[in-house]
Order: sequence, then C-alpha cells, then structure tokens
Amino acid sequence: MLQQLDTADSVRREVGPSTTQKHKSDLGQFMTPSSVARFMASMFPPSPLQTCRLLDAGAGVGALSCAFLDRWVAGGFGFKAVEATAYEVDENLHGHLKHLLSAYPQVRSEVISGDYIELATAGDLQSKGYTHAILNPPYKKISSNSPHRLALRSVGIEAVNLYAAFVALAVAQAAPGGQIVAIIPRSFCNGPYYRPFRDFILERAAIRQMHLFASRNKAFKDDEVLQENVVIRLERDGQPGPVTVSTSTDDSFSDLVKHEHPFARIVFPDDPGRFIHVPTSPEKNALEMSAAVRCALTDVGVKVSTGPVVDFRLKDHLRAMPERGTVPLLYPGHFSSSGTTWPVVGAKKPNAIIRDQGSEKWLYPSGFYCVVRRFSSKEEKRRIVASVVDPGTFGDAPMLAFENHLNVFHENRRGLPKALAYGLALYLNTTAVDEHFRRFNGHTQVNATDLKLMKYPSRDVLTELGEWASQRGLLTQAQIDAKLGTLTA
Repeated sequence: MLQQLDTADSVRREVGPSTTQKHKSDLGQFMTPSSVARFMASMFPPSPLQTCRLLDAGAGVGALSCAFLDRWVAGGFGFKAVEATAYEVDENLHGHLKHLLSAYPQVRSEVISGDYIELATAGDLQSKGYTHAILNPPYKKISSNSPHRLALRSVGIEAVNLYAAFVALAVAQAAPGGQIVAIIPRSFCNGPYYRPFRDFILERAAIRQMHLFASRNKAFKDDEVLQENVVIRLERDGQPGPVTVSTSTDDSFSDLVKHEHPFARIVFPDDPGRFIHVPTSPEKNALEMSAAVRCALTDVGVKVSTGPVVDFRLKDHLRAMPERGTVPLLYPGHFSSSGTTWPVVGAKKPNAIIRDQGSEKWLYPSGFYCVVRRFSSKEEKRRIVASVVDPGTFGDAPMLAFENHLNVFHENRRGLPKALAYGLALYLNTTAVDEHFRRFNGHTQVNATDLKLMKYPSRDVLTELGEWASQRGLLTQAQIDAKLGTLTA
C-alpha cells in the first residue's frame, strides 16, 4: 500500500532543489527525508488514549505528520480519533501540506499559516494539551532583542536558536504525559548559551530516548547539513528514569544499535551546567570509573581562558617574524604532536606582535602553559588536542601572546609549574577525555567553558603525571591511556 509519506518524500525532492538557498537560510528550513520521518514516528510508545492531539510545528510539506498518521492507519496506535495541527510559515508549502493531510479523511486536520513562535506565545500555552508532538524545527539563531526573543521571554523561555524555541514551546503546550519527538542539532547538550533551554525541558519533561547519527552529514544529506543531529523523545511531566540511546551511521538505520542507561549517566547529578551526555556504549568511560578524577578545575587551582588576541583587531601590531620590540604570538599552527615550532618561516599567520600600551593588556608573562585548540576539523580523530608551552622555545621573551583560537590554562594569568602544565596536557590528551567530551559536545568547537566544567585529577596527581611524562619524551597514545588507568585518588 502506498503510504502518504512516500508522496510527501516525492514532493520534498521536487520542492527542495527548486527552493533557493537564501530562502531556506532565511527560514532555517531543512526538510525531513522519509527514512528519518518514519524512524521518528516509530519512537512513540503505545498509548492508551482514545483521542490523539498531534502537533507538527514547522511542518514543511508534512513528512512528519504523514509518517505518524501512516503508522496510525496501519494499526500502530490504538487511537479512535486523531486531531492534527500543523504550523508552517512558508506559504509556498501550504498547498502541498494541505493536500497531503487531506488524504487522511478520518483525521481532523488544521493547517495554520504563520509564525509558530508568534502564535504560540500569544495565547495560553497550557490550553492546547497536545498528546503528541513531532518536530523538525527550523535551525537559525535568534538575536537577543528580536521580536522572537521578547515573545519567548514573555512566557518564560530563553532560547538562542529557533530549534530550541520550538521544542520548548512544544513541551509547554503538551498535556501531562505528552510525548514529544524532535530531530535537533546536538549543540543544545552543552555550553552556557543553551543552559536555560536545558533547565526548561529537564524541569518539565523526562528524556526517554535519544538517537545519534554517527556520520555528521547523513541525516539531511540532500541539504548538505554538517551539524551533528540527535533525535530526542521527551515525556511531559515524566519522572527521570532509564534512557534508551541508539546510534546508526546514517539515515538507512541498517546498523542500528540500542543501549539503556540510567539517567545519572545522561545528566550527571553533580554537574552544575546540566550537560546532556549521549553515551554510545553500555560500558562506563574510564573517567567515570576512576576515583582519581573527581576535582573541579578550581580545586586544582588553575583557570582556563580563551586566548585574548583577536588578530584582526590588532592587525597594526602584527609582524610576520620576530623583530625588536615584539614578543611571540602563538596560533594553533605553532603546535603539533611533536612539540612547538616557533617562529614558522613563511607561515600565513604572523609569528610576533609588537609590545606596547595598545597590546600590553592582552599579553601573558613568559612561562609554562597548557593550551588546547578551540577548533578541529570534522575529519580529525580527536576533538581535544593539548600542548605544553615551554618558555625555553622563545629565548628570553618576557611576554607571550595567545591568539583567540587557543584555550589557555594558567594561574591568574601567569604560567603554571612545569610538571603541572605537562600533567594537564597528558590528561587532556587521553582517549578517555576525548570520548567523554564527545558525549556532550556535538560540534568541533572546544570552548573554555567546556574545559572548565570537566572533572580533573587533583593538583598533586596532575603534577605526578607531568613529572612522569617529562622524563619520557614523546609518548604514544597507548602509553598515555595506560598511565591514566594507573591513577589513584
């Protein structure tokens, strides 16, 4: 039997290429492939309800509604009646959306033309009582003083992106026990900007299920989306409990693997940032098992900051090579697994910066530091790459400048004891730290805030690690990882 989802997918493939990139970008629009839509519809649990009230906000041509309704028509739900409400701001899609929903004569459907955020925040959020919501919300930043931001604040929602706003509103509009399934970028899992959103959903709903695509560019491959996506199922007013986490390489789901985890492995009880972790195996990570990794960075007596030199703002101070009156300027390109190379002859980036009143406040006294690159390419095996800054590399330079693409570990803007710098770098370069980081960070950026909120061994243990490392020269990954396993509190 031909399902309406197949028709919706044909429409998507016809409409998608004929829509300009600017139009898609303006709306944050990425249409859902049928395989993803079908999978999302399958995530809803059986329900004893007689009447389903379905929300599809940002419905596009209707693929998600069709996937859900096809499952119902095929006997996948026991509802006697379904009422479907679809919001769509793009008038070019309304004809397709209405036509596809009208193919279900047994469904009372309503297509609402307009801005979901504007319309939802104008009324009483609690009055809707949706029993089910299925969402592929738009992906676009919300500026701080925009009408969207102000409208959301009026109902107690702080969101920096349209996708977070849509999910928060769907949770707010859901009935007690209501099920919300959404495919969204994984960026909400960590960092300070999405903390209010995490607080909002965790206080009003329980995470029941998450699915992660191992390949960054497969869920929306027709739109060339490189953002890592997660499908999440939330239960309104649910109590925290076990969470099913599944993974697949791509949207064929041919290698789907599922594991169940206690909620304490998803949101760590002692994590003030309430990061959401997505563990991809049932085994505990080495950091979780180690009694020696329990300290906050403040307990270690160390701070981490983003490199303060933004080169284009100080371009008159930059020099290709060191000269009289300059100090070393360090970029990620100066560091590699084999050590620090400075200056780099013929490099595209400058090697030095003039030291004067205009640059002095951005400089650090020469000393030992641990640095971590802020950005890695998506092809790289590691997200966290740490290096030691050895002042001996720079002769008698009194100060050092760290460019904005580096995170710098320091003690009140001064250098670290040598052994501590080496210990931090060794710890951060372990496979366990990289795996741990990937569980809550879905993009290639490593922010100082992420590093600040991680757990570390004690200062004494890090110092011992550094003394051990500095006596052995270049270490293999196997040696680094094995050493982590020997730590005791």
